[in-house]
Amino acid sequence: MATYKKDPNATLDYLFDWSAWLTEVSDTITSVDWVLSSGLTEVSSSNTTTGATIFVSGGILDESETITCRITTVGGRIDDRTITLKIV
Repeated sequence: MATYKKDPNATLDYLFDWSAWLTEVSDTITSVDWVLSSGLTEVSSSNTTTGATIFVSGGILDESETITCRITTVGGRIDDRTITLKIV
């Protein structure tokens, strides 16, 4: 799981690139759901057939927050990727 630093006052974007895995299984993204820890707020999000981006704000100082990107594919696959944000 990747870890990034974030200021609690920043609004930043995070890209989840699924292209390598989706190419291997010859599949594409049909929908994306986001699961954020309670200190974060989703500002906006978007996706393509191979990636998903979310803009988030907030976070509790000196805590670790998580963002999980859950995709569903045309082929019926469901998978999650999670990153951790260290709020500094």
